[in-house]
Amino acid sequence: MYKRARIIYNPSAGRELFRKHIPSILEKLERAGYETSCHATTGAGDAIRAAETAVERRYDLVVAAGGDGTVNEVVNGLAEKKYRPQLGIIPAGTTNDFARALGIPKDFEAACDVIINGKTTSIDVGKVNRQYFINIAGGGTLTELTYEVPSRLKTMFGQLAYYVKGIEKLAWLKPTRVTITSPKRVIDEEIMLFLVANSHSVGGFEKLAPKAVMNDGYFDVLVVRKTTMPEFLKIATQVIKGDHVHDPRVIYFQTAELKVTSAYPVQLNLDGERGGTLPSHFKVLHKHLVLRTPPN
Repeated sequence: MYKRARIIYNPSAGRELFRKHIPSILEKLERAGYETSCHATTGAGDAIRAAETAVERRYDLVVAAGGDGTVNEVVNGLAEKKYRPQLGIIPAGTTNDFARALGIPKDFEAACDVIINGKTTSIDVGKVNRQYFINIAGGGTLTELTYEVPSRLKTMFGQLAYYVKGIEKLAWLKPTRVTITSPKRVIDEEIMLFLVANSHSVGGFEKLAPKAVMNDGYFDVLVVRKTTMPEFLKIATQVIKGDHVHDPRVIYFQTAELKVTSAYPVQLNLDGERGGTLPSHFKVLHKHLVLRTPPN
């Protein structure tokens, strides 16, 4: 009996290359025993609706082909449903942090092979208020740059577009007073940014949350205290080796739940997309989705 797969892809993701590979991807999945169809997203929120439709029609597998934003929307369409298809990922975006953390190759054909021949892994999903994230949530001025880079610029220049925008923002990076409350600690002070990570790979950095494990039932929380710009740049250089977690200006801890509030407007970033504003309640949904991941 055939299984059924639904590919949900962003036609403008990355450098718009995935569409050329659709015939070969379809052929691979069909040969592997999946009756496969595609849905091209048409705008913000469309991948959520497409994933919800895949749940209603009880597909066996949903493949998210795009960047972290596409994966995020598909997860939001699957999370907390009574029936949840397995999830496969083909990294086709400008930034593919979550796929990188899983060890999924950038090559589209190789990523499809992982979906077909890989193992199933149950992974945690982050819930914040009524939304979900799979890799990273955060707040603070610098986290806003991911959705301030125009999509056409991302298509043309890739990751470089983020770095250019980031340098532009550094000149006016300001601290914000927040209160972060978890079962084991409370932080109430001015900070540069806070991150709530499910994996170790964030923003192209492999060791930003060095202790993060995607199915341990915990978030890895990283808070950068109020600093001067030279101090902030020094912390940024330490991230490459993972040494930033030992810096006294950095707070790093693990928790399954936390609340973040502020008297000031703070925009949330969920997997690189807008996620509303504070206050927010974060909660781990332990081993909530089943992913196709590399055998090793």
